[in-house]
Amino acid sequence: MRHNSVRGPRARKSVPGAREKDGTGAPADGAEPSEETGRQEGTGSAGKSTPAGKGAQAGKDAQAGKGGKPEPSKKPGRSDKPEPSEKPGKGGKPGKDGSGAEPPRSRRARAARIARWAALCLAVLVLGTSAAGWFYYQHLNGNLKKDALNLGDKRLDRSAANAAGQRPLNILLLGSDSRNSPENVALGGAREDADRKPLADVQMLVHVSADRSNMSVISVPRDTRVTIPKCTDPEDGKVYKETNRQIINTSLMNGGPGCTVAAWEELTGIPVDHFMMIDFSGVVSMADAVGGVPVCVDNNVYDKLSGLRLEKGTHNVKGEQALQWLRTRHGFEDGSDIGRTHAQHMYMNAMVRQLKSGTKLSDPDKLTDLAEAATKALTVDKDLGSVKKLYDLADDIKRVPSDRITMATMPWVSDPWDPDAHVIPKPGDAEKLFSLVRSDTALDGKDPKKDDKGPAPSGPASPKGSIAVTVFNGTGTATQPVVTGRGAEVAAALVKQGFTKATSDSTPRAQADTTLSYAKTSQRADAEALAKALGLPERAVRMSTAVDGLTLVIGGDWRTGTTYPKAGDAAADDKGAKPGKAGKPGQGETSGQAEKSGKPGDDDKAQGDDKPKKEADNKAPESSDPLNGNDTSACMKVNSLNRF
Repeated sequence: MRHNSVRGPRARKSVPGAREKDGTGAPADGAEPSEETGRQEGTGSAGKSTPAGKGAQAGKDAQAGKGGKPEPSKKPGRSDKPEPSEKPGKGGKPGKDGSGAEPPRSRRARAARIARWAALCLAVLVLGTSAAGWFYYQHLNGNLKKDALNLGDKRLDRSAANAAGQRPLNILLLGSDSRNSPENVALGGAREDADRKPLADVQMLVHVSADRSNMSVISVPRDTRVTIPKCTDPEDGKVYKETNRQIINTSLMNGGPGCTVAAWEELTGIPVDHFMMIDFSGVVSMADAVGGVPVCVDNNVYDKLSGLRLEKGTHNVKGEQALQWLRTRHGFEDGSDIGRTHAQHMYMNAMVRQLKSGTKLSDPDKLTDLAEAATKALTVDKDLGSVKKLYDLADDIKRVPSDRITMATMPWVSDPWDPDAHVIPKPGDAEKLFSLVRSDTALDGKDPKKDDKGPAPSGPASPKGSIAVTVFNGTGTATQPVVTGRGAEVAAALVKQGFTKATSDSTPRAQADTTLSYAKTSQRADAEALAKALGLPERAVRMSTAVDGLTLVIGGDWRTGTTYPKAGDAAADDKGAKPGKAGKPGQGETSGQAEKSGKPGDDDKAQGDDKPKKEADNKAPESSDPLNGNDTSACMKVNSLNRF
């Protein structure tokens, strides 16, 4: 860094005949050295800069007959330029040759001092900038609110790594209706609810594939009646008993977002890695920070309960209007919570497209505003509780192309316990949707056929007696209690078949689907031989870096017997409601989608269709209303009762 002093260009111009610095930055011959070795020129003992032109004034004094002597008031450390009228040898401290030129050693010393000062200035700037950045980073970290990930007694194992060592990511996004602040009360209304525990009115599971090639988002309507497992509040130790009589948005009241995570694992069998929760004021600040989000309505809409009022067409909603859009349900479709999930998908798709385009992030001020808004608005699990981890997560997600993002709503049927108010998962279709996510299969049906088993075996399987496999009991999932002794039972059955090195391990595991994993390509043939002996489907066999050897985990889908149940054994569950099942909890004959066709119980028919449709096994069922991330033509259908 150049240090400005009286020896700068302005000073040189005021002294006729002064020489320019040479290419090294050191003064050229004839320049006078500093009077106090080790101090930077141009500074006095108090560190103040000498006024420019001091040397020029000395020159004028000499011409006026005051001689060429140094100025008597000069203090040590101040710079003194040679007078233009001086004769050689009279400009101050003469050199050995009497010419007044600076000796080479003095020039080198001065150059070294300048270099040291420049380095010091640079270090101060770097450290100062780093310190400011560190303090701001700590400030953003301090904005984040953190909570426990899972408050249930049981937690599913993480998704297994694939052959490349990659794992999928499952993040639960929650929108809280908390009114715990004046801002939230003003935005959410219902002042009488200010002291009520918040509800999770928005719930979306974001699944990012292991290879980061695609992303699936599943919404569960807030009015879905589910089993909410036993949860313990980490703050006061209060225990909330398991119940199957509440809707999923009430799970947030049972100790916090960790209980909603437990309810999702119970419902879907999908292990949740992280959660993020935002409240009313957070939605407003985030919407403002990104500059608004484009949404569309096919007619004029006015929902007096949420306050949303829009004319037909596309609008850029932000601030409070964005919150109104996300909260509106009476204004869209049939006025139920289903329409609200579709509106939320449209909003989220549009926001993702904008953020991925980078248009909102090119301005540093807007980027800072976004960072402030995001960190202040979010409550996250403790493992995600830093800006760096959030950044790494965002960096993972942004790699997914927009056209490989699919939004879907859990297929549903009316709840037989309260058909006018609540829904339950649609038998068959809902499980298919959850299963696709568990197996890391894209909902858009565009995934190439996966071979999680790695390269084909180069030779035949080893003799049965030499194939070692460890069997774990993973039946104790969030959905179902553990079946005691399953690992030992299956291991004993393998020994009887000749796999004498089969052993069981009592270490607790928990996963919805049975899997047989192996670590090396050379073990594939042995794994396939084991799968054949047990009747395991091809999809259950996979190569994974998460295991050391052949590892069989008996999942919640195989609770009895020593041969894996065939697909036909569960066919009854895939057919939807059957006569005689209508009165059972969790079953229903009336589909919310089928009601529109006037044929209750016709769960196998697509919405508004008279004939069953055969759907691909590798994509989301049509009853989940899938929406592609690049679909800019989507427009919300306005409820006829809420038009103006």
